[in-house]
Amino acid sequence: MNIQQHVQEKAQAAKRASYKLSTLSTQIKNDALCGMAKSIEQHADLIQLENAKDLKAGKEKDLSAAMLDRLTLTEKRIADMAAGLREVAALPDPVGAIERMVRRPNGLQIGKMRVPIGVIGFIYESRPNVTADSTALCLKSGNAILLRGGSEAIHSNLCLARLLSDAAQTAGVPEGAVALIETTDRAAVTEMLHARGLVDLIIPRGGKGLIRTVVENSLIPVIKHYEGVCHVYVDDEADLDMAERIVFNAKVQRPGVCNAMETLLIHSDVADILIPGLFGQLTQAGVELRGCERTREIAPEIAEATEKDWRTEYLDLILSVKIVDSLEEAMAHINTYGSAHTDAIVTENYFTARRFVGGVDSSSVMVNASTRFSDGGEYGLGAEIGISTDKLHARGPMGLEELTTYKWVVYGEGQIRE
Repeated sequence: MNIQQHVQEKAQAAKRASYKLSTLSTQIKNDALCGMAKSIEQHADLIQLENAKDLKAGKEKDLSAAMLDRLTLTEKRIADMAAGLREVAALPDPVGAIERMVRRPNGLQIGKMRVPIGVIGFIYESRPNVTADSTALCLKSGNAILLRGGSEAIHSNLCLARLLSDAAQTAGVPEGAVALIETTDRAAVTEMLHARGLVDLIIPRGGKGLIRTVVENSLIPVIKHYEGVCHVYVDDEADLDMAERIVFNAKVQRPGVCNAMETLLIHSDVADILIPGLFGQLTQAGVELRGCERTREIAPEIAEATEKDWRTEYLDLILSVKIVDSLEEAMAHINTYGSAHTDAIVTENYFTARRFVGGVDSSSVMVNASTRFSDGGEYGLGAEIGISTDKLHARGPMGLEELTTYKWVVYGEGQIRE
């Protein structure tokens, strides 16, 4: 297979489809999404059969338990994919919405209209359910999508992309609007990154190595997050029972995802009370604990945390713990070592919570809630194509509105400029 020709043909078809998609009616888009959901449900056995091939290959390559979990399509996850497609169908269509329409003194009416970005190049790893989420969001927001999944999920992605594309076309979506690069050759990524004029935006979703490669080699604008070094800070005025629940959930519920907590900060005034019981729960759940010197004075059995630990996204059952003396010290640590992804405080003090929300420079900041809620579905976006830690043009979970841009529209009655 000629990789360059393959990618070019897919990108050209996506570009042609994008022009038609931009004016497609909301009804057709919603019908397509519901048809895609139905197709996934009807072909659940086939999806799991293809997914089993990827899991077998992953085990042979000694992928970690966390990576295998991300790769697995259970009955529930397949059902969740279908539900996500229907949820996106039920959301308002952002395309064509006009914002800030004002009348100027000369009588001109000027406003901003929401429009699709065009062709989204989506480069991702491991989680094949993301194929459905990203396709749903791009379709509803009027964008064509060019998918390039990881080699570890090739069978699952090929199956899902075919089902989604066929169902979309049956509903009236133009051919080429949903396209998968059907090769595991890494040269295909480079070709996508160089398809300037055909692909309008690149969104990478995966490990730090993948994202750095994309950023350093792309000739096309990129929106991304490098990693999720997420924190929970337990304040001296926290409800400690609540803190235990939040910390346990943030670390243990699904450790292999980007919104799992990697570092726990504890105020020194409550450390002696909180640590024994909390560490017992975490250890019993299989969490490896690494602590600062003060933490190890209370729990000498745990390993010492190094400077590297404070900057590490483990994506595993490993947790770094540091005792701090103030909110200011906690915020300084987060802003120094965090990745601007998601950080949380547990406190009963309203003013402390406000200071934390204002002082932590992250795309999601939470008060008395698990970092695991940093997710497009949980935010009511239906799904997400990624979580951006950039500041332009999108930040945090990216849903329909984040996949649109705008153009100025001007209505006149024959005015001319003098």
